[in-house]
Amino acid sequence: MDTKGYRIAVVGATGAVGKAMLKTLEERNLPISELKVLSSKRSAGKKVTFKGKEYTLEEAVPESFEGIQIALFSAGGSVSKELAPEAVKRGAVVIDNTSAFRMDPEVPLVVPEVNEEDIKKHNGIIANPNCSTIQMVAALEPIRAAYGLKKVVVSTYQAVSGAGAAAINELKDQARAILNDEPFKPEILPVKSEEKHYQIAFNVVPQIDKFEENGYTFEEMKMINETKKIMHMPELHVAATCVRLPVVTGHSESVYIEIEKETASVKEIHQLLENAPGITLTDDPSNQVYPMPADCVGKNDVFVGRIRKDLDQENGFHLWVVSDNLLKGAAWNSVQIAESIIKLDLI
Repeated sequence: MDTKGYRIAVVGATGAVGKAMLKTLEERNLPISELKVLSSKRSAGKKVTFKGKEYTLEEAVPESFEGIQIALFSAGGSVSKELAPEAVKRGAVVIDNTSAFRMDPEVPLVVPEVNEEDIKKHNGIIANPNCSTIQMVAALEPIRAAYGLKKVVVSTYQAVSGAGAAAINELKDQARAILNDEPFKPEILPVKSEEKHYQIAFNVVPQIDKFEENGYTFEEMKMINETKKIMHMPELHVAATCVRLPVVTGHSESVYIEIEKETASVKEIHQLLENAPGITLTDDPSNQVYPMPADCVGKNDVFVGRIRKDLDQENGFHLWVVSDNLLKGAAWNSVQIAESIIKLDLI
C-alpha cells in the first residue's frame, strides 16, 4: 500500500459523470499522490481545477496509464472496451461506469452496500452498474437479507442527465421555446442515434435506449440482468419499465416486491432501512413527507419512502426510491468502489 497516496486517473473528465467523479474525489479523504485527467482528443488541452490546483486534460491513450493504480472510466463503452484492457496491462485497476463489461462473467458488478466482497474476484476491471439499478438494489438489499426476495417489478422515472449534457440542454431549450410559443426540433431523446426524436419538455417518454427483440428496451434489460447478477439471484423474477421525465437530475422508481417470508410489517421494513448503510428513510405520509428528486440532488444516499403493504398480496410491498443519478448512480458508487479496493488492500 502506498502510504503517501494513490495514483489515480479519471477518463472522461469533461462529461457530467466525470465532473461529478472529480468533485466526489475532492470531497473524500482518498489520499491522491498523482491525478491524471483524461479525455477525448477534442477536449485535450482544456483545464480543470481539483483541490485548488489546475490540471490540463490529456488525450486518453494506452500510455496514459503507465504507473496509474486506479482508473475511473466514464467516457462511453467504445472507449472503455479499447482502453480499459490497456490500463489493466499497465497495472491499473479499472472501475468502469459504462455497460461495456457489466455482464461479463469475469467482471464483478458492484454496489458496495450489497456485494462488496465481489471486488476481491476482480481481474483488473470492476463494473459500476446502471444508475437506476444501483439505487434499487441498495434499497432492496436490507429487505432481501432479512426476508428473502421473490419478485421485483419496477417502473422508473428517470432524469434527462442520464442521457448526458446534450439532453439537459435539449430539455431547457425546449422548455424555453414552449413557454415563449416558439418552434423547436427534438434532436436527442429518446435515443440520439435513432431516426425519431420526441419532445421531452412537459412530456413523458416511455423509452430509454433502444428496443430489444423481446419488446423491452436495453435500459430495462440492464435493470433486469444486473439486479440478478449483483444479488447473486439468477432465479429472481424481475420486470422493468423505464421512462424519461423532464427532470434534470435525480431518478425516481416505483418498486413492487414480493418477499419470501409470509408476513412482515411496514414498521419492520422501516427499522431495517433506518439502519441500512447508504439509505435515508423519508417516509411520513401523514405529514406529506416522501423523497423527491429536487431534495436529493447533491446527496450521496438513496432515499426511500411511500413504503406500504400490498392490499391483495400478503408478502407484497411497494416502495418509492429516489437518488441523484450522477452521484450514487455513477460517480459516488465508483469512488466507493475505489475506497473498497483500498480498504481491502487489493492494490
